Amino acid sequence: MNEEQLYLKPNVVIEPLVDKWYAWSHLISPATAAMNIVGRHLAIIESYLMAPAIHANAVLNPKMKGGPFMDFGGGRIDEVTELEKQSLEKQKHVIEFAKAIKTLDKLLDNEATGYGLEDLYPKVPEILRGYVELYYDRNNNPGFRFFESLLYQSEFYNKSSQSLAMWITNNDERPFCLSTPRLTEPDVLSLDVPFDHACIDALARMKRTSNSYSAIKEICGITPEQEPLFKTFFTETPPPPYEKYTGDKIRMRYFGHACILVETKDISILVDPLISYYGYSSDVQHFSDVDLPDTIDYVLITHNHQDHILFETLLPLRHKIKNLIVPRTSSGKLEDPDLKLMFNSIGFNNVMDISEMQTIHFNDAIITGLPFIGEHSDMNILTKACYLVKIGDFKLLFLADSRIVEPRLYELVHKHIGNVDVLFIGMECDGAPLTWLYGPLLTKKLPRDMDGSRRLAGSDCDKGMALIDIFNPKEAYVYAMGQEPWVEFISSIKYTDESNPIVQSDKLVKLCTERGIVAERLYGEKELLYNKQVDSLIEQ
Repeated sequence: MNEEQLYLKPNVVIEPLVDKWYAWSHLISPATAAMNIVGRHLAIIESYLMAPAIHANAVLNPKMKGGPFMDFGGGRIDEVTELEKQSLEKQKHVIEFAKAIKTLDKLLDNEATGYGLEDLYPKVPEILRGYVELYYDRNNNPGFRFFESLLYQSEFYNKSSQSLAMWITNNDERPFCLSTPRLTEPDVLSLDVPFDHACIDALARMKRTSNSYSAIKEICGITPEQEPLFKTFFTETPPPPYEKYTGDKIRMRYFGHACILVETKDISILVDPLISYYGYSSDVQHFSDVDLPDTIDYVLITHNHQDHILFETLLPLRHKIKNLIVPRTSSGKLEDPDLKLMFNSIGFNNVMDISEMQTIHFNDAIITGLPFIGEHSDMNILTKACYLVKIGDFKLLFLADSRIVEPRLYELVHKHIGNVDVLFIGMECDGAPLTWLYGPLLTKKLPRDMDGSRRLAGSDCDKGMALIDIFNPKEAYVYAMGQEPWVEFISSIKYTDESNPIVQSDKLVKLCTERGIVAERLYGEKELLYNKQVDSLIEQ
């Protein structure tokens, strides 16, 4: 007898975790993971256990959104204590590794005084020896870089820390992902599988293609105790059929935040995937994974921040992606991990890295990597790229969170690529201070005023209009604002009409409109059609 064929329910969350914390890119690369486990996770746990009431009050204060406060209402002390105990035991080598990085920084500060560094290698902490190279920059400032590929082969990359949490959801509400771990819940299934495990692809395929329950249970290694909950994640009801775009135009679909799908009948390109996956009713109209093609030819990643690299979206898409394009780096610097190595380590075997002004040609389309400046708190981060997508004669420019701190750069870029038809620009122009994201990587305390002056900020109106002046687009769209409700647990952003990014982007849209440029701040969903050969909007 043939076994009944089932589908994964559209509102099943597959949430990737590292040591029960929401997985983002800095928890994969071994060096950044070590620093975040010590400087973020264990620090937050210690703070919570010392003063749970302070955390409970802080998460209720809108001004404290995105702060290092656990959202457990001051309770669950025993569980948090147990999580701390498990982390200290399981991550013993990683904790020693993080401490050794601080020791090495002090060694270089005290003893690397401009003379030869060879005599310092024996003084490098034992746990780091063989994994680092010491150097001076051109001004005699000492530093070190990792042989990052070796770290992935070492005990410091521990795949057993990776797991999945699965549950059925009916809303977008979750605690801020960088501050609150996922503790045991009765309706949440924990699967102790690494991110390169075949069960992720098998589950994701069942969103559209049926499979037998016995087959998926075996692939995922479900125990008898897990089976009653696991069964509830499946349905006999097939999803609505996907209607492939077959027209002769270029179709642009906005999926929220910085996620744009560009399609022709032959090619699909998805930029910075962050998708509201889950099929439940919402006040905000939006595309979801059912609106994605069965094959995605190119996924473009602009930079290494958690709202642009979202494993919760990318891992279930892995089986669909033919080519994943990331900005190139091999600096080995702690603050700038190699994205190609990272994605390879979690099961993406089709990763291409791209340099500034490098082009990739396919059929009648070209993807060009462009310089990306700003938004990284003046850190020497190389792993970032803007993208020009040219299909026929039509040009779409994705500038992500660029802040035009040096207009001359983009004037030089314009000489190479010319005017564009459509420009996308991020205008989260206030931004968090450097330490909000990079704090765990710093081994010296940064003065508050310095920290506040170095923001993770996109363009304001003046800087955005400078880009409009340079590239002369026919249409300009503000995106990457973190406004959609399904982004809030990642970005911690909640605007009002008086919020500066809203005021600034409204001003830019008004100025563009007055010039005859089609302009809008995108929200929820948007679909546009363009001719390949004519620089004009066909349908809105």
